[in-house]
Order: sequence, then structure tokens, then C-alpha cells
Amino acid sequence: MGLIVQKYGGSSVADAPAIKRVAKRIAETRRAGHDVVVVVSAMGDTTDELIDLANAITPMPPAREMDILLTAGERISMSLLAMAIANLGVSAQSFTGQQAGVITDEAHGRARILEVRADRITQALADGHVAIVAGFQGVNPTTNDVTTLGRGGSDTTAVALAAALGAEVCEIYTDVDGVFSADPRIVPTARKLDRVTYEEMLDLAASGAKVLMLRCVEFARRYHVPLHVRSSFSGREGTLVTDPVEGEGQMEQPIISGVAHDPSEAKVTVVGVPDVPGTAASVFEAVAAAGVNVDMIVQNVSAAQTGLTDISFTLPSADGPKATAALQAVKEQLGYESLQYDDQIGKLSLIGAGMKSHPGVSAKLFGALRDAGINIEMISTSEIRVSVITRADQLEDAVRAVHTAFGLDAEEQEAIVYGGTGR
Repeated sequence: MGLIVQKYGGSSVADAPAIKRVAKRIAETRRAGHDVVVVVSAMGDTTDELIDLANAITPMPPAREMDILLTAGERISMSLLAMAIANLGVSAQSFTGQQAGVITDEAHGRARILEVRADRITQALADGHVAIVAGFQGVNPTTNDVTTLGRGGSDTTAVALAAALGAEVCEIYTDVDGVFSADPRIVPTARKLDRVTYEEMLDLAASGAKVLMLRCVEFARRYHVPLHVRSSFSGREGTLVTDPVEGEGQMEQPIISGVAHDPSEAKVTVVGVPDVPGTAASVFEAVAAAGVNVDMIVQNVSAAQTGLTDISFTLPSADGPKATAALQAVKEQLGYESLQYDDQIGKLSLIGAGMKSHPGVSAKLFGALRDAGINIEMISTSEIRVSVITRADQLEDAVRAVHTAFGLDAEEQEAIVYGGTGR
């Protein structure tokens, strides 16, 4: 039997009964003959509660101290889970990210994994233990300081360990039964997808699907780690995320895999920019220097009378203040007239590897939105994705209309959000 890495999210270990249920599943996997490494998140809303506590102390908590504080959540859940497994007669040892050899850079709150030195985990497995690893955290070897990986960091920890240990699969346990054709909280008739490719999952994650985080999927694709998204609340099969399987189901491959949405986008418009070479570069160099990632970009045709144009781009709404401040700081250099900021927008994305060989997908998408009375403000496309920006208050209606238009609705409800969060 091979090595399996399992990751359990916060809703899966939210309280003592949930931890006992997860421990039983892990013990069964170990008794089936597999070596097992488990990555665990903090219990329930522990991380958010710790953030709120820090903000009650100071409006600007030091990043280093925040990382030390936030890693406490995973340490609690890993030790309790190890106790629960031991209580079932299966030997288990818990490890912090540092003890597990998760080596990161020193960017507190958003550290990136540089390598995994998994000697202690390998030894624990050789000694017959289940290894329980605290997700979301690592250590910088230069400063020896604890670091955290940002939102979804436990998923990334699990995939990194699976890659370093040569696991046969990385099972991501959440509170839904797999990856669905849309958010089941918005579209109750969403279909569960049995298999999606890394590329499709990357676009789904980047477009707002929360079941897997983008960095986790990027890591899995780079190291060819199969992901199996399942629910810890049921025994259903879940969704496999892998490389395309040559010759398997190609004739019946669906055109569209799913509809993702992201209500956390905002739009910045730089009004009256001189339409001369280098202007766009200067705009986005200023934004990049502020550490802001942009998503969709549109530049209007310049007015013949004035020689000025407008440049609009979308970004995470949390980064809006940084982006606008950076652009205001270089207003004189850029010579633009004004800035407009709009955080009442949302992004809808249609994703599917089959669309690259099927004409008419965009026409059907735009027709469905027209028939639903929804206006499109921006459009972006790739080989397997079409994204549009709509008003935020129309986004959920847009998702349902597009999902139905492309025949993705299940005949009966398949999607259950057991823990209430979809993670």
C-alpha cells in the first residue's frame, strides 16, 4: 500500500465530535495498510477569532507576532487529533510546520514554501506512526522565525508534503462532496464533477471557486500530485484533479466544466491618461510596486480631439486602497485627470477545456446574460475561460442564468454544504 496525504479543513475539525469522526477515518486508512500523513487546519473559526483578538489589542499588529499568534490554532487541532487517533489504538505523532521541515521565505503572513525537509516525517512513518502536521505554517531558515502561508495555506502544505514524500494521492477533505459546476450555496442544482484537469481547476480557483486555493493547485500541477477533493462528512467519491488522461472520455468531454464567481473584486479606472508609448507600463509599474496583483485590463481607444484615453483594471477589493494610493502618488508623473474606484462589482467566469474547440460559447454566454437583464462591463478570455464583470447585486442571478443556459443543472439536488462554508 502506498502513502496517502490527507488534509482536513477547519469545519472538519470544528469541535470534539468532529475531531473524533476525522480520527476514525484516518485510523481506518492506516489499518487498510497505507502510510498516512495528515495536514490539519485550525478548528472552526479559530484563525478569524485570533485575528479579531489581535485587532482588539492594536490596529497594526506586527507581522512577526501575528504569525506566532496564528500558528497556535493549527497546533491545537494537530495535538487534539493525534490524541483522538491514539485513543483508537493507532499510534500518531504531531508536528509543527517547523518540525515537519516546511522551509519558507521570510514574508510574514504570505510566505512561500521553498523546500520541504521531511526527515522527521519519514522517520515517523518508518516507525509506524501516523504523522499529523500543522498546516498553514513553516519556518524561515535565516531568521528561524515562524511564518504563515496565507489563506489556503494548509492546502498548500498538504500538496508540498505529498510532492516531497512521493505520495500516491493528496486527499483534500472539506465540507462539500467535491468540486461542483457552481457554488452550491448559490446554485443548489450544481453538478458534482467526477474529474477536472489541473488547468480547469486553476481557472476555477483563480475565478473565485473556494473549494481549492490557487497556490495549492499550482503546486499540484507542477509536481504532478493527484488531488482528490472529498467531504469528511460523507463517504462519497469526490472529485479527482489530475493531468488530462489521454484517450479517456475525449469524445464525451463536456464543453463547460463549471461557472465560478468572485464577489470580492473592485475596479479602478485611470481617467484621461495621455495615449503615448509607455503610459500603461508606468501605470502598472506603480501598482506592482505597491504589491497589488491585477486581473482584467481594458484600455479604451483614445479620443482624437484630446489624445487621452482611460485605463480600467480589476483587482481584489482588499487591495483597492493600496492601488489607488500608489497611483495618486504618481499622478503628476502620469498626467491623468482623475481616478475612479468601484467596489460594487463581481466577476463571473465560464470554464471548460472543451470550449477551445467549440465555437459559439461566448455568444451563448452573452445571450444568457442579456436574457437575464444583466449588463456586462468588462470581458476577458483565455483558451479555456471567459470572464465578465457585472454589478455585484446581479452576480448571483448571473451565475444561475449561465449555469442553466449551458445545461449544467442537475435533475435533482446533488450538492450539500455540510459545514456551512464550502471549505
